[in-house]
Amino acid sequence: MRREELQQYAGHTVPDLMPEDLRLLLVGINPGLVSAATGLHFARPGNRFYPALAGAGVLPEGVITAAEAEPLLAARGVGITNVVQRASARADELTSDEIVAGYRRLGDMVAERRPRVVAFLGITTYRIATGDRRARTGRQADAWQGAEVWVAPNPSGLNAHATLDSLARDYRQIAEAAGVIAAPSR
Repeated sequence: MRREELQQYAGHTVPDLMPEDLRLLLVGINPGLVSAATGLHFARPGNRFYPALAGAGVLPEGVITAAEAEPLLAARGVGITNVVQRASARADELTSDEIVAGYRRLGDMVAERRPRVVAFLGITTYRIATGDRRARTGRQADAWQGAEVWVAPNPSGLNAHATLDSLARDYRQIAEAAGVIAAPSR
């Protein structure tokens, strides 16, 4: 789809991936236009989300498209949602008010669905949402609505600080904490 065609999806939403047995809730910033057009999370070709989950052992190697991955994730108790529901071409189009309101909405969802772990994929958005300007990536000290909270880098290719390997390491720790994959025996 051409860029001009994708623009018609600005403001659209993508349905949450919410398996019945929700153990891990992965929280993106907001859907991109390709995701809005397809109805699938992290659907833009070249996004490192699914390859990083495969590298982490959450998905089988070679599973790199959202259409292939979403049913496999749901079967493992992994859900996907976004802080802000409306799609945009770039995350910097969002307002702080939208991010804070989205975080409150997520709090209600987490309280109702009771995942073991909630993982925010984007430190800057997490800082805005929580008001904690000093937050760092990794496991957070405080639980949220009964869930363990982790923050990992966003998998967008625009995030040059994170590599595919570092994303896979971060996602593996998160998946182990949620019981989605087994931690190595020591």
